[in-house]
Amino acid sequence: MALEEIFDVVASTAPDVRGGLTGRRVYEAGENPSGEAQLAADVYADGLLEERLLDLDSVGSYASEERDDVVESTGDYHVAADPLDGSSNLKSNNTMGTLVGIYDEPLPAPGRALVGSAFVLYGPITTMVIAAGGTASEFVVGDDGTREVVTERLQLPEEPTVYGFGGRVPKWTDEFADYVAEVETELKLRYGGAMIGDVNQVLTYGGIFGYPPLVDRPESKLRLLFEGHPIANIVETAGGRSSNGRQSLLECEPNELHERTPVFVGNESYVDRLEAAL
Repeated sequence: MALEEIFDVVASTAPDVRGGLTGRRVYEAGENPSGEAQLAADVYADGLLEERLLDLDSVGSYASEERDDVVESTGDYHVAADPLDGSSNLKSNNTMGTLVGIYDEPLPAPGRALVGSAFVLYGPITTMVIAAGGTASEFVVGDDGTREVVTERLQLPEEPTVYGFGGRVPKWTDEFADYVAEVETELKLRYGGAMIGDVNQVLTYGGIFGYPPLVDRPESKLRLLFEGHPIANIVETAGGRSSNGRQSLLECEPNELHERTPVFVGNESYVDRLEAAL
């Protein structure tokens, strides 16, 4: 029940996050802890999630990409959030989302402590994917924040169709570039610059998404706690694989709250080949 309460709060907050995007396309004066410029929409979404999740007796702490430290409370579950993934897409009116991971150990926590995760996708319609208890499910989120299930047991298609990789091509390693050269002869490119949207393409059509290590940034861009673990949990629960290039992201333990990691998720065959290539 406690996990369902958390998912319900994320779903009920989604219409407010989406409705609050208008007029919040301007950048704030500060940066988030990763050194990225914050939009007013980032701060707004973060504030809503913090307040509403910490109102639950079951939530013992809240952390997000938009704040330096963990906000403590007294419950048993600890929530790590990317309140508005892909917020740089707001200016061009493209896909964005909200991502949460729920841990039963204090943050920063290892992947083995993740007990559930979910993302909300703000596309033409608002959808939500939840992974918990060994099952991944997809919902449509109504204007009132209620969830209606559309796929009870979400599974990656067996015949992969799409791929998408982040980072500037000149900064890719030679090994990764060689891997991509093979993949692009087999799959269709789909990359929109918001991880949740790109991962949802893989969940829908099969394939692989990744943000690789770069020549000048081997730690890559995405955060393990806020993005790597939750997305890995969803994709692995849906029958796929995740990797940091060597092992499952769920086997990784962050040493610090905002630790970065390469992220690869998708059909098992493509992730296996990726690890072999790297």
